[in-house]
Amino acid sequence: MMSGWYGMGFTGFFLMALVLFAAIALIGLAVRDASGRSEYRSGSGHESPSDVLKARYARGEIGRDEFEQMRRDLAA
Repeated sequence: MMSGWYGMGFTGFFLMALVLFAAIALIGLAVRDASGRSEYRSGSGHESPSDVLKARYARGEIGRDEFEQMRRDLAA
């Protein structure tokens, strides 16, 4: 009687390969998620404060008077 993976033949090899692939995929997703999360929190890093202000005004988050005041504050 054979024991272990050898006794299962191709099915055992297929299951072992599947488990190994799943482990590698999960590690890759965890690394990508961890690095992507910190990038999302801090923003892309490529937008200037003026660009952020313009985007907030365009989305309607701030009014014209507030936009103008903040723009002057950034210029100073």
